[in-house]
Amino acid sequence: MILFDGVCNLCNATVRWVAKRDAVGRFCYASLQSEAARRLLAGADLVDRPDSMVLVDHDGAHFRSAAAIRIAKELAFPWSLLAWLGVVPRPVRDAAYDLVARNRYRWFGRQESCPLPTSELARRFLDSE
Repeated sequence: MILFDGVCNLCNATVRWVAKRDAVGRFCYASLQSEAARRLLAGADLVDRPDSMVLVDHDGAHFRSAAAIRIAKELAFPWSLLAWLGVVPRPVRDAAYDLVARNRYRWFGRQESCPLPTSELARRFLDSE
């Protein structure tokens, strides 16, 4: 399950990009603003909703660059090669991730509300709020 900022244009584009390259449909999606995300993250030790893409899998919740690398690992070749970024020390990866995350609305814009997924992608969304 990939949780993402549903009002962020970059995050929405990333979900569409991943879905297109996830030929076998491994991933489902929900916006961080949804009740589905709140339920999934209820067991995680969080003070607030994360300001990060989140991957929830059998090993738990993964945030920031760790989530991105785990997602890449599950994609078809050649995109799975992006998982090699895991050799970069996590503080360095997360610093780069945080730079983009802090500026994502300014650089890519934002929506007033979470857009509806395409009909093809909608079946892979946990929420339809």
